[in-house]
Amino acid sequence: MSARALPELEIAVSSDEFQALEEKVYKTIELLKSAREAKAIAERDVSRLREQLEEREEEVDTIRQQMVSLRREREEVRSRIEKMLKQIDALSAEAS
Repeated sequence: MSARALPELEIAVSSDEFQALEEKVYKTIELLKSAREAKAIAERDVSRLREQLEEREEEVDTIRQQMVSLRREREEVRSRIEKMLKQIDALSAEAS
């Protein structure tokens, strides 16, 4: 572009057009700030939710282990009760 074309270009851009462009730039800056804030909030939420998920998974593992232990204990109690009932039946049969 020649040096003579620059003054013509400057005249072609009116102050209204420049002001409109300036407003668009400021709006874009505000949108960018808002987007960055929203991203930061979303990242904090994701981090918090991941921590909560890990805690819940640990709780589920603990509860699962307790459940297995309780089932095992229940089977042991059932076995002992069946053994006692057989002994009672045997004693009753001897008494008859």
